[in-house]
Amino acid sequence: MERKLIFSAEYVEFEKQLNARTQEKLTYAATLLETLPVISTRFVKKLVNTDFYELRVKVDNEVRVIIFSVDSENINNAKTIIFLNGFVKKSTKDYKKEINKATQILRRLL
Repeated sequence: MERKLIFSAEYVEFEKQLNARTQEKLTYAATLLETLPVISTRFVKKLVNTDFYELRVKVDNEVRVIIFSVDSENINNAKTIIFLNGFVKKSTKDYKKEINKATQILRRLL
């Protein structure tokens, strides 16, 4: 299965700030999302009480979280994935702010 990936300007800006090793891991993870017919919950989780998913990439004891949206109720049936924004996870408090930011980005893109 081939999915179309769309990257918001905010996500691109976030990725530019990362070191080469982290960028490489994010590219690999994005390729998995794009090509695997069934996406494992090892890589991706649905965020509770939202329409968003998170992709976690761990590099050097830091976790980068990418919030994204899909065009289907089930991620495995999705044809399009939109990477909205990313952040370094420091605490669970970060999520509310980042989900609000993702909502605004998605509204702007649609």
